[in-house]
Amino acid sequence: MQNVLLRCSRVFVGALFIFSGLIKANDPLGFGYKLQEYFEVFHMNFLSGMATGIAILLCTLEIVLGALLLLGFWSKKVAWGLLLLIIFFTLLTFISAAFKVVTSCGCFGDAIPLTPWQSFSKDLILLVLIIVIFLKKDLIQPLFKKEATQRNIAIAATAVSLGFGLYTYNVLPILDFLPYKVGAHIPSLMVIPPGEKPDEFEIMYHLKNKKTKEEKDMSDKDYLKTEIWKDNNWEIIGEPTKNLVKKGFEPKIKDLNITDASGTDYTKELIENPYYNLIFVAYDLHSANEAAIGKLNALAINATQQFNIRTVLLTSNSAQDAQVFIKKNNLFSEVFYADAVPLKSMVRANPGVLLMKNGVVINKWHFHNVPTFDQLSRKYFDK
Repeated sequence: MQNVLLRCSRVFVGALFIFSGLIKANDPLGFGYKLQEYFEVFHMNFLSGMATGIAILLCTLEIVLGALLLLGFWSKKVAWGLLLLIIFFTLLTFISAAFKVVTSCGCFGDAIPLTPWQSFSKDLILLVLIIVIFLKKDLIQPLFKKEATQRNIAIAATAVSLGFGLYTYNVLPILDFLPYKVGAHIPSLMVIPPGEKPDEFEIMYHLKNKKTKEEKDMSDKDYLKTEIWKDNNWEIIGEPTKNLVKKGFEPKIKDLNITDASGTDYTKELIENPYYNLIFVAYDLHSANEAAIGKLNALAINATQQFNIRTVLLTSNSAQDAQVFIKKNNLFSEVFYADAVPLKSMVRANPGVLLMKNGVVINKWHFHNVPTFDQLSRKYFDK
């Protein structure tokens, strides 16, 4: 019975660690953004610049520990590593859930979003199973007995895991779980479909009686129903609060608002353009790859002059910073502004490129693998 429990625990924990590591390694930049949230919460901003590197290493560690557990190599060291890691993650997810400091742990990236309490529950189950593994670690037998074989397999697993994270960081996620993936129709993802209901809220007022000094809270519905507003003795104190009563349908894209420097909304015009248009996304101009910006600028000039393709640059920087950047790089594209959060979701690169037509993401590229103008022409514009 004990052997069965140990075997099941090993298979479940090992497989889950590999799966979790691979999902996050598929999008290390996204995992890095999540780590930056934790660094801000715990006042460790000095680590923010290394977030993506730390993310890749953590993903590699998860995958390798999971593989070594399944293979039974170095059971004592692996058991200690798993125990320390799960204790750390359990404390982290508890703090996130109890104090509502991070709304999603990023345990499985954007593939399987978990609430903080779901993440904490998952870690508690893993903690129990890893304790079983830790207590019975001496019973674990390696699949291969030779130390040289074990070492070579471990090195290969580490190299493949690390290489996978570096590849997806420098190219783009192999599986895109974000709403701006290739083939997505952006306008339809920004609205609530017919028949679906939005979130239901109630407005709460804090009231105080001028004569009796009595204070009480009352919802907007009760405020109107009781007609207490007709009684001049009652006055509203402070600002009303908005509470969620019932969760409704939530559009996959709810925070995209594109404006020009004066604040005029261009979201609909740019997103629903019926013709091919190139959107260059550089959420942070200060850290954008300038060599790539130069190549994209040349691409924009050729595309516009030869095919009248509209090219725009989206950034979250201020208009003042953008103007300095435009002059420095002789930028040809129109510049518009949006919040950094949706821009980071559009493409995991700074800068990155989206080719759109009639609201649909036709293709997208990391700045490392943007096609040449001739390649784009042959595949899209000449048709």
